[in-house]
Amino acid sequence: MFHLLKSLKYTIYYYMLGTFGIIEDFFYRRYNKCELQNRTDEVAVITGGARGIGAEVVKQLLLCDMHVIIGCRDVSKGTEMVRGLRAQGITCGSTSILPLDMACLDSVKAFATAVLHSRPRLDLLINNAGIMFPPYSETVDGFESQWAVNYLGHFLLSHLLLPQLHRSPSNNPRIVNISSCAHHASFPIDFSDINMKKHFITQAAYAQSKLAQLMFTQLLHRELRAIDSRVSVVAAHPGIVDTDLFNGTLMKTVMPWAPGLLFKTPKEGATTVMYAALHARGGDYISNCRSVYMSTLARDKSKQKELFSYSLHSLGINSFGGLL
Repeated sequence: MFHLLKSLKYTIYYYMLGTFGIIEDFFYRRYNKCELQNRTDEVAVITGGARGIGAEVVKQLLLCDMHVIIGCRDVSKGTEMVRGLRAQGITCGSTSILPLDMACLDSVKAFATAVLHSRPRLDLLINNAGIMFPPYSETVDGFESQWAVNYLGHFLLSHLLLPQLHRSPSNNPRIVNISSCAHHASFPIDFSDINMKKHFITQAAYAQSKLAQLMFTQLLHRELRAIDSRVSVVAAHPGIVDTDLFNGTLMKTVMPWAPGLLFKTPKEGATTVMYAALHARGGDYISNCRSVYMSTLARDKSKQKELFSYSLHSLGINSFGGLL
């Protein structure tokens, strides 16, 4: 009964947070603009780039004349998405599509190896792939699925690709982590129960993964500045966006018309991501193309270090990117 009441209370709070996010997106939409840049010869990697916000980000990256490496579970869907963009008349830029399952650490490693072998440079990494509110399950590596897909897999990918980013001849190499306003709803991370087995609430697990992304962003950017690396790290909240992440949620079930009417479009969500990729100040948390407030938990430097150490240990990494 206690767990049921806690889950209900959390769900109510979550919907209140979402409502505030929708209102914020409406009032600040005038700021949600991004001037694209010519980035000919530069290379970008994006995870989860075959659908939703990711597909719109790929479109914008192509308009910047970049080579875009798209990581997705189903390569055929990525190919179909790119074919659709070309049919729209987008002729600039180029793409590579590689298989990637963020729920499998071996797949992340294989993807990183393929990226490093495919191009001599890397200028931008957008950690976009994500899942939201699934029932409890563990990955083949033993991690709660949202923790693995949204955070830990991207931590590993950033580690593996950081050396190439560090060597980029670009004057603006960076990592963009796609976070969420949901991080405000997170409990403090319990490193003794990272999978939340004691009292699993799927919304809480999602919020925890998004909090971890923000904490990782802050610490990694700070540490890279300390060694005079030109690589910046930025986090972005695309907004409350009408994508298939909301399929199966209470709102989509009870009010299927609501997302199309109230939420941002994937294009509008992608605008914030592109601002984070091209213009934002390193270490910032971006929403509607503005630097915004992140939670006290996200800014806790001691907890950031604890998370970083925990993540290194979980993955058996001794030196992050061979640099830290």
